[in-house]
Amino acid sequence: MRTLSYSQISTYQQCPLLYKLQYIDGLKTKDKWYFSFGTSIHSALEYFYRVNVPIPPSLDNLLAYYESQWISDGYDTKEEEEKQRAYGRAILTAFWQANAPNFRLPVATEYHFYTDVEGIKLQGYIDRVDKLDSGKLSIVDYKTSREFFTREHLREDLQLTLYQLAAEKLWLLPVERLTLYHLRSNTPCSCEARDKAQLDKARRTVVTVAENIEKEIFTPTENSFCPCDFPEHCPYHKHKYAPPEAKVGGTATSAGIAVPEAIERYVSVQSRIKELELELNEIKAQLTSFCESQNLNRLYSPKYALTFRRIERLGFSEDEVKALLEPLGLWTKVLGYNEAMVKQFMDGSEITAPIRRELEKLRKIKSAYPQFRVKKLIEEEE
Repeated sequence: MRTLSYSQISTYQQCPLLYKLQYIDGLKTKDKWYFSFGTSIHSALEYFYRVNVPIPPSLDNLLAYYESQWISDGYDTKEEEEKQRAYGRAILTAFWQANAPNFRLPVATEYHFYTDVEGIKLQGYIDRVDKLDSGKLSIVDYKTSREFFTREHLREDLQLTLYQLAAEKLWLLPVERLTLYHLRSNTPCSCEARDKAQLDKARRTVVTVAENIEKEIFTPTENSFCPCDFPEHCPYHKHKYAPPEAKVGGTATSAGIAVPEAIERYVSVQSRIKELELELNEIKAQLTSFCESQNLNRLYSPKYALTFRRIERLGFSEDEVKALLEPLGLWTKVLGYNEAMVKQFMDGSEITAPIRRELEKLRKIKSAYPQFRVKKLIEEEE
């Protein structure tokens, strides 16, 4: 089974097909300026802490190192690159001013780890590990993203959780604090270490992703990052990015239709159906009101007879039924199969890994039907 990293796990969670294209098929992603910017900043911060004595480099030395390690890949223009380069200097200056006066040597910086999670090999780089006065560890992960972190994000961040798992195995010390350092605002955002339940959940995530990869489950999944760097391989986007002849001929018209025209007709007919449904519901409401006010079950026109009947679907209040049957020992007799409860059971800590795997094997397609949703696209020339 292949070694995984947080980035690979995150990519698989985002879109299993993207994981396959990038990490199995070996397709190369496009250079992006924000990756180059983040790597340049991270490299400078590693230099700041990688010293042999508890004296940090001067600000001038830090900025000089930053300039020497600057990565230019992915920027659209030289002007944009210089703008971000200057912004990086401002970020590092603020960081130096905040952290140089009370500088402490970390346990590790940019530490490349390998560890085992339920038989799965996990690797990664921890930006910084500090030892607190309590004797416990603090993990710091630098972020150059624009967005600030919510409390929920900080508490649920899988990357920090996996770093805690690795650190506690590597250094045999408990982790007390986890920090996402928002470099753009020079703000460390911290929370307490993960509890056993969260660590167990992270382990299950690693195992589940690894097993799905082993089973070659690479379902394309739309998300907010679509389209990715490989839209020509994605069934949600490849028709748009296909050569013009493939859009109007070949497999695109193998059913005897011209796809663009068929789409236009579909949207037009669907729009008319919605208008007719609105009109129908309005007429139905008028007729219902008239029948109920006049106590009538049938209406007549010169050509038609229209029979009216109100259908009522009866059900039970679960709390009331439980209150009645539970004291009699009969409540379990009316409990039915509930898929949501099975999924909740599978995510719980009381179930063993072998049983979870056996339950996972029972997943199957129960029903399937075509569905089309329409989204109006902005014309490119606009």
